[in-house]
Amino acid sequence: MFNIDKFISENVIHREHSMFIDDIDSYRDRLTEKIKDKSVLVIGGAGSIGSSFVKAVLPFKPASLVVVDYNENALAELTRDLRSTKGMYVPDEFITYPMDFNAPVFEKMFRSRGGFDIVANFSAHKHVRSEKDIYSVEALIQNNVLHAKKLLDLLTEFPPEEYFCVSTDKAANPVNIMGASKRIMEDLIFSYSDKFPVKTARFANVAFSNGSLPAGFLARIQKLQPLSGPSDVTRYFVSPEESGQICMLACMLGANREIFFPKLKEAQMMSFDTIGVKLLECQGYEVLECSTDEEAIDKAEALKQGSHKYPVHFSKSDTSGEKQYEEFYTDTEKIDMERFEALGVILEKQIPDKDRVKALLNRLDEAFEQGTDKETIVGIMKDYLPNFEHIETGKSLDSKM
Repeated sequence: MFNIDKFISENVIHREHSMFIDDIDSYRDRLTEKIKDKSVLVIGGAGSIGSSFVKAVLPFKPASLVVVDYNENALAELTRDLRSTKGMYVPDEFITYPMDFNAPVFEKMFRSRGGFDIVANFSAHKHVRSEKDIYSVEALIQNNVLHAKKLLDLLTEFPPEEYFCVSTDKAANPVNIMGASKRIMEDLIFSYSDKFPVKTARFANVAFSNGSLPAGFLARIQKLQPLSGPSDVTRYFVSPEESGQICMLACMLGANREIFFPKLKEAQMMSFDTIGVKLLECQGYEVLECSTDEEAIDKAEALKQGSHKYPVHFSKSDTSGEKQYEEFYTDTEKIDMERFEALGVILEKQIPDKDRVKALLNRLDEAFEQGTDKETIVGIMKDYLPNFEHIETGKSLDSKM
């Protein structure tokens, strides 16, 4: 049976154990102090990173855990996974709610409980492909920024001891709307940091996370469909387990307005075509390179007759917003690389100009309400983020396999 965790360890991240084990061990007493007997709310907790955060937090025995996610099926699977894992601590008060954190029923639930000690928000649009047109752009910005503000306003009435949400490495010198929205989100949450402590993390691609290209490779192989992806894009990767641990460490150990990131070296970056080839070879296939998507689709028919030559089409990236390299911080940000063994920390972020943040959100709200286009939204975001260099090619990832 194919073992995805073993494949990730041996062929993607190239480490046998989590890179954060030493930091967790070193700060175990502090983590216990922060989490034990506390009430925890995890929004978007059934997704890849959110569920990994849940698994990272539970060994420290919180008093209660509430997980909110609009994906009802994923919540059911999370519950089954936790209940089926040997030695997993699950508090007596463990509740999953299939609801949108922007919905009135969420606010009713939140108010009825009088808030939570720890709040972690993983609800986000994370894909570059989410900027196809003005409607997809609006949905992305609503989720990543405007709805997040509504949550933060609610939290000011019930201030948590810790608030955490996920940023992205693509927030450093962004070239796509998703990355720019996350950079704006950083300023948004920091503008509330005089009300309660806020922390975030920029980190790498989570290997085989839901909706990722490597996870798509597995789905294609299961259906005997060809593989396709960029041949010139390299990315940093962490394992699903590591993704939750980064977030836990940042949430519990970070100071107010700090941004965490993993210490990864350029030599550790992987290309998507390399992962695809390794995946096929591990499952006993010989790679058959094709020059077009259409050719690969045609030749995939032979797989149904038992062929072990697996067609692939890897080509240079030509879609909007695709950054050719990754970075976790900019030249203007102060970095601490000494505090943790495997984590760097961006320090001394100031409380942003609240009026400027508010004006930006008002401009975005008004533009969406009046009717606008993608170019106008990019312009509004560029006015706020002068280093936002949007890459527009007129092509979306949805036009590719």
